[in-house]
Amino acid sequence: MNARNLLVPGCLSAVLVIAACGGVAQQVQLGRNALQTGRPEAAVPFLRQAAEVDPNYRVSPTLRDSVLTYLGRAYYETGNFTEARSTLEKAVANDNDGHTARLYLGLTLLRSGDQARGRREAESGLKGIYDWLEYITSDNFYGIFWDPGREIRSSIQSTLGGKLETNEFIASAQRIGKRVDEEIDNARRDEARTLYGAGGGDM
Repeated sequence: MNARNLLVPGCLSAVLVIAACGGVAQQVQLGRNALQTGRPEAAVPFLRQAAEVDPNYRVSPTLRDSVLTYLGRAYYETGNFTEARSTLEKAVANDNDGHTARLYLGLTLLRSGDQARGRREAESGLKGIYDWLEYITSDNFYGIFWDPGREIRSSIQSTLGGKLETNEFIASAQRIGKRVDEEIDNARRDEARTLYGAGGGDM
């Protein structure tokens, strides 16, 4: 077999890997868009397909939660708590620092009737998100773009310290989970505007 015959399959494999990675990113973004616009049923197939290709794919290099977190959240928001729990437990097992995954796992357990473990997991997820934000915002270069007004951290403090009833706790924690996802896009936008001038002016 000559060098050319060896090269062609290798090139094809590389092309397939690149295409798969691009496809995963697109599917995850479509899933996120559906979640952010209140359409979790539409998000599930996009995120499920992405997770089948690369379950460890992360939306942000800063935020550790993988596509499994988003898929678990989508199942949770559709009321499919069995699939949500299974998916989120995989996400937490894959990365113990996936704080948003732990938050939604706790919420899933709470909504499924496991009050003790559910509250414990959700509170642990919230504390993890808080500590992560404290850590990233200590970076005086990139950290300034994350939760600049401390709205997320203030909400976490209020939720954890407010001795809320279960339904109130769930509602507050859900808002925080959504806000954390939105902050990824907000931080990217603000960073681009500040560092590169992208989108900084009116059209």
